[in-house]
Amino acid sequence: MSETGRPWRARVPEVVRNKALASGATRWLEELPSLVADLSREWDIGVGAPYPDATEALVSEATLADGTPAVLKLCVPRVVEAARNEITVLRLTGGEGCVRLLRADPDRGALLLERLGRPLSRLSLPLRRRQEILCAAAVRIWRPAPGCGLPTGADKGRWLADYVERTWEELDRPCAARTVAHALACARRRTEAHDDERAVLVHGDVHQWNALETDGGFKLVDPDGLLAEPEYDLGILMREDPVELLTGDPRERARWLAHRHDLDAEAIWEWGAIERVATGLLCTKIDFQPLGRQMLTTADRLTE
Repeated sequence: MSETGRPWRARVPEVVRNKALASGATRWLEELPSLVADLSREWDIGVGAPYPDATEALVSEATLADGTPAVLKLCVPRVVEAARNEITVLRLTGGEGCVRLLRADPDRGALLLERLGRPLSRLSLPLRRRQEILCAAAVRIWRPAPGCGLPTGADKGRWLADYVERTWEELDRPCAARTVAHALACARRRTEAHDDERAVLVHGDVHQWNALETDGGFKLVDPDGLLAEPEYDLGILMREDPVELLTGDPRERARWLAHRHDLDAEAIWEWGAIERVATGLLCTKIDFQPLGRQMLTTADRLTE
């Protein structure tokens, strides 16, 4: 039911709809009202309007029976077990660095979460300050988590390489061949460099839309969840803000991130290279523009 007591009906954000259609989840879209109704009854919650800027899932305001504000997240079904991995991360972190998990149904890709404040993307902060905030949140997540069942950095490197090769061809090669070759070489090196003993729990998608205000600063939402070298999370910051990356020396960002956390600048740079191409292709595929074009243009410029 909706927060007004009437059956829940809402428009699914276009990017979420496009992602669902691209992954063959047409039936999921058709059955969303029934799924929301079932969860509303089972979890005794009211469900409000979806957040319009969600991209990975249907994310709606919710209210617990005692009036506590919360968030209902329904993940778009995908081949990889994204919802199960996210739930694993949130259970491991227990509200430290990541949003707190209140309830979960892995089989239906449903999560009930604490409601946080504004996303970092709306605060108009300078780029360096945003990066400081994102780094601080990511570090709170990094911890050993052997045996938790999450994919490794090597798994992710292989997946990214396969995705880039397939999607580049499917989209009629929207960036240069040399750019793809460079990204694949970076993915191969990071895959080969994986070390189970050094691997920690990483968020996997640290950017300003995934960092939300809380009383103690910021928490991250939407973790992908990996056991990988910590440089992976900072590589995401090399992927983000692609236009700004081209002003001055692009590698300075990687050096600054590495120095801040005593990590390997080259590993950060290489994760950024493969993620920039993979995400640029994904954004192009679901028509999330101009970000897709910006990422691929930047990737091309960095391999000239």
